[in-house]
Amino acid sequence: MDREKGIDSRLKSIIILVKPYWPRIVLAVVLSLVVSSINGALAWLVKPAMNGIFIEKKREYLLLIPLSVFLLYIIRGVFNFSHSYLMTSVGAKLVRDMRNRLYTHITFLPLSKYNERSTGLMLSRIINDTGYLQKVVAHSVKDLFVEGTTVIALSVVAFIRRWDLTLLSLMVLPFAFYGVGRLGKRLKKVTKEAQRKISVITELLTETFSGIKIIKVFGKESALINLFKKRNQDYYRENMRSTRIVEATSLLMEFVGGLGITFVIWYGGRLVVSGAITPGDFFSFLAAIFMIYTPVKRLAKVHNGLQQARASIDRINEFLVLEREKDGDKEIEEFTRSIEYRDVSFRYPTSETYALRHINLKIRKGDIIALVGQSGAGKTTFVDLLPRFYDPTDGAIFIDDLDIRELRISSLRGLIGVVSQDVILFNDTVRANIAFGRPGATEEEIQEAAKAAYAHEFIMELPHGYDTMIGERGVRLSGGQRQRLSIARAILKNPPILILDEATSSLDTHAEMMVQKALDSLMKNRTTIVIAHRLSTVRIASKIIVLDHGMIVEQGTHEELLKKNGVYKHLHEIQFSTEREILFDIK
Repeated sequence: MDREKGIDSRLKSIIILVKPYWPRIVLAVVLSLVVSSINGALAWLVKPAMNGIFIEKKREYLLLIPLSVFLLYIIRGVFNFSHSYLMTSVGAKLVRDMRNRLYTHITFLPLSKYNERSTGLMLSRIINDTGYLQKVVAHSVKDLFVEGTTVIALSVVAFIRRWDLTLLSLMVLPFAFYGVGRLGKRLKKVTKEAQRKISVITELLTETFSGIKIIKVFGKESALINLFKKRNQDYYRENMRSTRIVEATSLLMEFVGGLGITFVIWYGGRLVVSGAITPGDFFSFLAAIFMIYTPVKRLAKVHNGLQQARASIDRINEFLVLEREKDGDKEIEEFTRSIEYRDVSFRYPTSETYALRHINLKIRKGDIIALVGQSGAGKTTFVDLLPRFYDPTDGAIFIDDLDIRELRISSLRGLIGVVSQDVILFNDTVRANIAFGRPGATEEEIQEAAKAAYAHEFIMELPHGYDTMIGERGVRLSGGQRQRLSIARAILKNPPILILDEATSSLDTHAEMMVQKALDSLMKNRTTIVIAHRLSTVRIASKIIVLDHGMIVEQGTHEELLKKNGVYKHLHEIQFSTEREILFDIK
């Protein structure tokens, strides 16, 4: 019973996958029926060929039979080509659509799901696991139609010639299929493990290529090469286990086929010798049986292919069942009054402690809010909640008295611009990176944004100006240039709300000065929330929010907080003392 359920689930999984392509599959099935009928006809022709040519010596058969065979082979070749092409196209379409579906689904997953899974793992799902499905549809499903109907057609021919011989030759098949079923279950487990290990290799490759600079700095090339060799060897071993199971299936079918043919030749030969049947009947039957065993062996491989497909489907479904970001149904076209955090608390899914606790804060339009606190105080978490990278565990955030969870995510994020400490640029042109948030922007608008970000001058010095490819993550640009491009991107988007992680501490003096000018341009006439790293930003803030262990412990202007002689003053003396000394020396 369990085995029948397993077969049903395998077929159901495949049927669901190929359902969108049924017109091509129906046509392929029709073509496979023609191919199978021709296979049966070739076996049927053995009797007239044997009796008419070799026994009765009919001269007209010398031309008729060979021409018939030649014509059948030509027709079978054409139909087989058409059938294979259709099924291969279905496999390619399936992989294309599955990759599109996976990429779309993964793109809309909450940020927390990205934190739980590595980039390499997600790449492996999209590339490797979907690749298995193409093999199954292009080969296994194709063989299921062609070889399945061929077995039926040839069995009919064999039964018509000698039913007793047919039963004798096929009685060993149930034992073979039982063995194939047992091997198939093992193959699914091994295939799943092999796919897991190739995803581990993909993860290592992704980390190597993205962190190659650090690897070289610390001289870890040899260590990583050894690690790659070990993981590659692990995958090789698992792959060979899979190969052994597949080849064991072929070995089993060869043994069963040889046993069946042996009985047929022994028993059929006795019937011919005794005159019970003609040589033509026997060889026509024998040809059908010989031809049956080949598709039966391929059907065993179909079973293996379906098991491998199930392993891939299971791994793909692990991602497809993940819940996407929850979208609201209200639109917000503009920001007019205030942002309000109402008793907001937040705990990361993998943590037992709260990153934010009971945050109550109202930010009016046009305010510049500076977030100050030690590392781990909750500053980044505070700003990540506003564009709904995460949702509060308790409490709610409101924009113009609308709960942001009720808003469409695209509408909400359309109001917000982010310039983060970790600058993200794409392997595209300067123009495409600046216009990333506004694909329809004109050339004039792009250049105006670049000028406002103090980036136009260095862009024009690049080999191809705005058409220059900047490399992955902007690797061909300096740190200050990358920062200014990200600022130009935010300026072009022109959002009313700005989240700013002021990352200028790692830049040289000239680059820092240029980036600060760009930031000043960006902050004009916007409601800005700044994770403050600079004394100048803290001083111009409308309000400074001091966070400690996820709670607001102080708030006020720079002067007000210094007078309190509390946490802010202590942080100010530690965090901004060096900058204050530099400013004093300059004066």
